[in-house]
Amino acid sequence: MTRIAAIATALPGHAYAQGEITDLLAPMVTQDPRKQAVMRRIHSSAHVATRHLVLPLEQYRTALTFGQTNDRFVGEATRLAAASLQEALDAAGVAPDEVDFIVFTSVTGISAPSVDALLVPLLGLREDVKRMPMFGLGCVAGASGLARAHDYLVGHPNEVAVLLSVELCSLTVQRDDDSMDNIVASGLFGDGAAAVVLVGEERAERLGTRGPRVVDTRSRLYPGSVSTIGFRPSETGFRVILTAGVVDVIDANFPGDARAFLGAHGLTIGDVGAWIAHPGGPKVLESFQRGLDLPDGALARSWESMAKVGNLSSSSVLHVLASELGAPHLRDEYGLLFALGPGVSAEFVLLQWGDPAALPLPTAA
Repeated sequence: MTRIAAIATALPGHAYAQGEITDLLAPMVTQDPRKQAVMRRIHSSAHVATRHLVLPLEQYRTALTFGQTNDRFVGEATRLAAASLQEALDAAGVAPDEVDFIVFTSVTGISAPSVDALLVPLLGLREDVKRMPMFGLGCVAGASGLARAHDYLVGHPNEVAVLLSVELCSLTVQRDDDSMDNIVASGLFGDGAAAVVLVGEERAERLGTRGPRVVDTRSRLYPGSVSTIGFRPSETGFRVILTAGVVDVIDANFPGDARAFLGAHGLTIGDVGAWIAHPGGPKVLESFQRGLDLPDGALARSWESMAKVGNLSSSSVLHVLASELGAPHLRDEYGLLFALGPGVSAEFVLLQWGDPAALPLPTAA
């Protein structure tokens, strides 16, 4: 089975308290004092204490075209991607020229050639490395990227794959857009990156990799929910679609799908020792816990990540995974990683720790 060899996370250097960000954004988003009050109330109840932004806070006052914003995305995304990937490779003891397959994902900017291609000469990756850039999966892409890297390694058990996620959500906040979607998103999303090194079964045995195994994955797409989450391209960039209907989709579908996935492996909710949930927002995490009937504290790492850095879209569940992998686990303990994204789509990744699983996996943050 595929094993996770190492993980690294990266955050921009500009960190601000939630209140500072709200104070700057409120008059930019709306001139209506009543809507500003609503915005402040929503931001203060988002359970987000701090967020890291790719630009200094004051620079968000300047209106930029989509092209100017995207140029900044390419430069900053490449820098964060390089930092997180190099740290993950170092932690795994893998040289850049040993990487055989790259999955790169982002939904907050576009680049052709994609960012992963820009990293090849920058980090010394091989010119024949196989690449799979993904766009459009949004928040689910961290989980989906793990699943697709695993799919590749099942067929290439002696190889090394990396998943790389970079999301610069702050660059998508829209000026003069007082829609509830933009008001909620402007108080929830932050900027960050993550890189995961995975190795096939044969390579793991040679390296003595002790990270958890990827046992299985499952994807779901829920019909009739296409307008629930997403981005709508416009002259000023990506306008977020973030409706309250996402909780209804979770309540109606997610618990049954999670139980069915576990049941296919003879497992129940009680057999899972580690819950690695995408921190989509307070109502999303509450819906996950309610639907699965989890005890208080089961999603603590997701709540902690959301408080410290906000929702990082596809990178978020990987930040939660990094926290989980830094803790000791019982031998043969199961973990379930999952996320939701546009579609509405869901991805489940079943993990299992092995011997000597009591030791934490090396991580770089």
